[in-house]
Amino acid sequence: MDLFSKLKAMKLLLIDDDQWIRDSLSIFFEGEGCHLLVLETAEDGLEELKSQDYDIIIADYRLPGMDGLEFLKRSQETNPNAIRVLITAYGNSEIFSKAYKLGVQDCINKPFTIETIEESLLRLMEAGEKKN
Repeated sequence: MDLFSKLKAMKLLLIDDDQWIRDSLSIFFEGEGCHLLVLETAEDGLEELKSQDYDIIIADYRLPGMDGLEFLKRSQETNPNAIRVLITAYGNSEIFSKAYKLGVQDCINKPFTIETIEESLLRLMEAGEKKN
């Protein structure tokens, strides 16, 4: 089974303040038949997570208001089993180390390609299947 066959059965949430990233990933994932909700702020994301569970949560590190790491940490309260991915243009070993300690499963540097996102999600989903 390929990545998109698996993703079609999942709900994805993307938090990024960059309109281009939101639009690009929306067009791509929705074109593959996936359910992806895109939001601009961590606060909007936390509000969404109060009423809806997501299988995969992707967040940018630098966001207006609360940063992506804090958002991903708080998202564990409502979606403890979700796959969590941090994307950032400001990646360094300190940020990545902190992210992994908070339960983030992968960190992706910007700029990235769609293939980078695909590879990350496929790897994380396969790792999750092996655990179950």
